[in-house]
Amino acid sequence: MERNSSKKRIFFITGIAGFIGSNLARKLLDTLDNIEIIGIDNLNDYYSPSLKEARLNLLLYYSNLKFIKGDLANKELINLIFKKYTPDIVINLAAQAGVRYSITNPDAYIESNLIGFYNILEACRHSYDNGQKGVEHLVYASSSSVYGSNKKVPYSTEDKVDNPVSLYAATKKSNELMAHAYSKLYNIASTGLRFFTVYGPAGRPDMAYFGFTNKLIKGETIEIFNYGNCKRDFTYIDDIVEGIIKVMQKPPQKQAGEDGLPLPPYAIYNIGNNHPENLLDFVTILQEELVRAGVLPIDYDFESHKKLVPMQPGDVPVTYADTSALERDFGFKPSTSLREGLRKFAEWYKEYYLK
Repeated sequence: MERNSSKKRIFFITGIAGFIGSNLARKLLDTLDNIEIIGIDNLNDYYSPSLKEARLNLLLYYSNLKFIKGDLANKELINLIFKKYTPDIVINLAAQAGVRYSITNPDAYIESNLIGFYNILEACRHSYDNGQKGVEHLVYASSSSVYGSNKKVPYSTEDKVDNPVSLYAATKKSNELMAHAYSKLYNIASTGLRFFTVYGPAGRPDMAYFGFTNKLIKGETIEIFNYGNCKRDFTYIDDIVEGIIKVMQKPPQKQAGEDGLPLPPYAIYNIGNNHPENLLDFVTILQEELVRAGVLPIDYDFESHKKLVPMQPGDVPVTYADTSALERDFGFKPSTSLREGLRKFAEWYKEYYLK
């Protein structure tokens, strides 16, 4: 997708005020010419809407971005957007996120992650009506949570993932199954991306690194689950965005099978750092970077603010991405080190909250 394409390309990004959506939109607007981005977000209060609005404010001065406040579960609205703007590429990042929240608030996940995604699939399907060119590529967010209680590491997209340990994970696996059916039935090119623990500046406050920082600032105790014996494949936001952009430009090929019917133009990739970090090491690096950035004082007593606790329901002991397919097909592998990423987060946190 070169900067100087003659025809204006239309991107529809759902969840555009979210952590990944806002960073993706900004990168596209800064690097591609002759594009228009239509973004939708319901700006719900799962976490502070002011953070979502701050991300959105960075986008609103671009003249080729149009923001629509609305909900994916509103089928009429989604159909209207597709009819009016006829997007070339759809990037579905809107979803009710979080494993623990799904245990107490299941309704939000069914509405956003299942009904909302169904509305996107239907709109993509009807974008080809009456011989229209329609959507070239649907890229959607899945999650490393789909691997559930998988014992084999690293996690490969070839693994069987039929044992979700949270409703959130079950909805993400459902998205992959629904997309496969629509790819097969209606020849919609779709790619699912299983993201692994995305972090960085202006990230989600419900994520561990952000929550830990909020608590340490207040002098509260942070809880480290599974007595610190958890490993996470932390992936920096810029790597996630670069991965999405590479994938989005290369939809799975449409081709016929032996029976003359279309083979589903469907793909799934992991986007992770391919390098799991022990939670205790992660906390050590985080506290060092918070001190370095001046968020916490040099003499902060971390030991008295740390508590090792058992595993939480819905959690898994390790996440570890096999990214060989991503490297093979796109020549791309995330490369930001945890220290580098947490340093940028700590510097942003000081600027945003402690100014």
